[in-house]
Amino acid sequence: MFTIPNMDCRKEEAAIRARLEPLAGVVTLAFDLPARRLSVVHTLPTTEPLVAHLHAIGMEVRAGDGPQRTNTSAMPTAAPSAVNEITGCSPCGKASGTSSVVASGNTTQFVITNMDCPTEEALIRKRLGRVDGIDRLDFDLMNRRLAVQHRLDDPAPVIDALHEIGMNVTVEREAGSSALGQATYLIEKMDCPTEEALLRKVLEGMPGVSALQFDLMSRKLTVAHTLADVAPITAAIDRIGMSPLLQDSSQPAPVVTREFGMGISKAQWLRMGAAGALAVGAEVLVFSGQAETSWLVIAASLAAIALGGVETLKKGWIALRTLSLNMNLLMTIAVIGAALIGQWPEAAVVIWLFGVAEMIEALSLDRARNAIRKLMDLAPETALVQQPDGRWQEVKAETVTLGAVVRVRPGERIALDGLVVSGASAVNQAPITGESMPVEKAPGDTVFAGTINERGTLEFEVRSRKGNTTLDRIARSVQEAQGQRAPTQRFVDRFASLYTPAVFALAVLIAVIPPLFFSGGWFDWAYKALVLLVIACPCALVISTPVTVVSGLAAAARRGILVKGGLYLEQGRLLRAVALDKTGTLTHGRPALTDTIPLGDTPQAEVLRIAASLDALSEHPVATAIVNAYGDMPHANVQRFEALAGRGVKGDIDGQTYYVGNHRLATELGVMAEPVRAHLERLEAEAKTAVVLATDKVALAVLAVADTVRESSKEAVAELKRLGVEPVMLTGDNGRTAAAVAAHVGISDARGDLLPQDKLEAIEKLAAMGPVGMVGDGVNDAPALAKSNIGFAMGAAGTDTAIETADVALMQDDLRKLPEFIILSRRVGGILKANIAFAIGTKAIFMVLAFTGHASLWLAILADMGASLVVVFNGLRLLRDSSAEDRRHAG
Repeated sequence: MFTIPNMDCRKEEAAIRARLEPLAGVVTLAFDLPARRLSVVHTLPTTEPLVAHLHAIGMEVRAGDGPQRTNTSAMPTAAPSAVNEITGCSPCGKASGTSSVVASGNTTQFVITNMDCPTEEALIRKRLGRVDGIDRLDFDLMNRRLAVQHRLDDPAPVIDALHEIGMNVTVEREAGSSALGQATYLIEKMDCPTEEALLRKVLEGMPGVSALQFDLMSRKLTVAHTLADVAPITAAIDRIGMSPLLQDSSQPAPVVTREFGMGISKAQWLRMGAAGALAVGAEVLVFSGQAETSWLVIAASLAAIALGGVETLKKGWIALRTLSLNMNLLMTIAVIGAALIGQWPEAAVVIWLFGVAEMIEALSLDRARNAIRKLMDLAPETALVQQPDGRWQEVKAETVTLGAVVRVRPGERIALDGLVVSGASAVNQAPITGESMPVEKAPGDTVFAGTINERGTLEFEVRSRKGNTTLDRIARSVQEAQGQRAPTQRFVDRFASLYTPAVFALAVLIAVIPPLFFSGGWFDWAYKALVLLVIACPCALVISTPVTVVSGLAAAARRGILVKGGLYLEQGRLLRAVALDKTGTLTHGRPALTDTIPLGDTPQAEVLRIAASLDALSEHPVATAIVNAYGDMPHANVQRFEALAGRGVKGDIDGQTYYVGNHRLATELGVMAEPVRAHLERLEAEAKTAVVLATDKVALAVLAVADTVRESSKEAVAELKRLGVEPVMLTGDNGRTAAAVAAHVGISDARGDLLPQDKLEAIEKLAAMGPVGMVGDGVNDAPALAKSNIGFAMGAAGTDTAIETADVALMQDDLRKLPEFIILSRRVGGILKANIAFAIGTKAIFMVLAFTGHASLWLAILADMGASLVVVFNGLRLLRDSSAEDRRHAG
């Protein structure tokens, strides 16, 4: 047991996992972040290696309770999202809450088909808060999922509580200790929600069936059961003509749930259309002279309410029963009150307009939800795989094993991540990295699932199975990120929880005090109170933030920027400084030929041909850089090649002996003339590695190799400065190299010769002056990434650790994505502020109109619906992929 005072955030946990889990002798790690404690089960003779590794990544370590023999299943384990609304990861990595429960036990995931807005979430939180044994609730409103971490033997009490408040709930996945069996079926005919609904109807009531999990994209159904034999399940699926194929039941649950809500059915639209016609018809009858209490008007109004408002009334009754003052209860009281005072047409129009607003909001949410789903649609379901006998066969992508060879023809999408073994082509990687231009691929290059092979046939070796590809990890990260509340959303939820009861109390006072104490008319003041209740619905205010945040997350993912939560999407606009690693961030991270200086009459092309022909037989990084610079042109025939240890290489070309080597070799050959020496000293002063091409009598040329600066780095640094963000270079390379690179890209603050601990201290000093980001791509950057307000992983495509640990993953090796993220963050912040101001302003104006008697019930609900739609569509504007618009909003 260790106490680690500076471990209080998931970023530190991830850095520790990356450091300790690969160590021989480490069995398992268990983290208690709120208590800053780490439990390590190991077989090491001493804990000194563990302490040393923790110190190496900047962790302060104190011994806890000493070595223990611990049952790993009994240790408290913080789940990846253990820091929720009670305890959060604040921008500086400090716990923002005051208390937290370390959750333990089982996690059951539910699908709740009628939960997709904060109103239902608040209702569920309140009801489940009274169920003993529940440790934590994790909501995913966009996908209508609820994960309940509990210590119950059976999730039945949770299901009963949810049914009690009108939630349509089914168990999707169970985890933890469970006696349930599992059967996985491949059902070729199951590919839409209609078939899913049919299967749910047949299987959910079957004895012994505990949970169903659907993967429509892969046509897979996983059934959790307590049956000794799965034959009854198979027979039931057969009876409805689905032709199930029982697969290996040991496969884990998919990392990403791909089936999203069912949308709005045609029947719902027809019902709402009929309700609208009846409600408007009732108003027309009144305008034509009919009394508001005539039987014809009442009948038309009641029919409209029955067709378009029953669901709202049901939700209102549940809210009243559970004492939850939400918008459904406010609307129900307003409608019933209007009916009691004889305003039947208005009651019908109000509840119909409210139903229409709810449906339109649901469609708007579906649009944001589909932005995530489209990520999963990119990868094809099948792959052309080489069989043991050499033939090629089309098989399901999920059945392809690691190491299998897959062929991709021109125009096809790549199904899995892998390494090219033969062929050459250009691949459109925009879905993964956001690159606008296709990338050339050759043997040894990596390809990603979901990308498009433009031309030529590629064959690649599979490196990641279905469910574990870069695309899967991106989709999973975006789903998890949108489930986490952003600071603005938490503020809005708290505001709404206080605002709604306050307005309800105000409406009661308005209805009662004027008639009782100031001789006001009961009818007039009751009507004003009802209008106030309708106006008071915080629908626009509450719905605006999640739609805006999800749209921002999806827009970022489309640009090749993977943001791990609304917190970071909002905080990006506050950054005042960004620390940049040099190697692999500002530079390419690999040597390249930078200078070719002929010293005599030999043309530059001939110099390169001779040097590349000799170096093609060497494995030295400098030789590789020269060969790469020469390209695919034919090499000269080299005879009597010899590697000269520590100096260079030599060989005969066309009867002449040539040498390519360093300063020492040139001196030994006696060709170190003053011009040669001057060139070597100048290039080495520029932090380049210089070599000489020579015969045994004369130097022919000087060539220089260096880790070259990315073309995009200078633009990115200039853009950061334009945005008011100060770039700082932190590198472990020597100070001379650091200064040369910094001068090239325009950074004035460059710090070299830094160890990981030094980088950590530099970040702490920068953070003291304002929010700071850190961009890196190596393990040695992990402590600094963890301590910064926002950690950015550079070139994270295909890198598990970077995608999992970074707050923001820049999928492409392009630093220009960093200012693009800050611009997007500022735009998100601007839209959030505009939405909140508009929603509250609209409420204030119509409250004044209601109080002065200038607003009717239907006008109030029309204003509420209009405000909701304005803020929703304003948030959805983020899905427009327009860089020019982003820049316009940057200032």
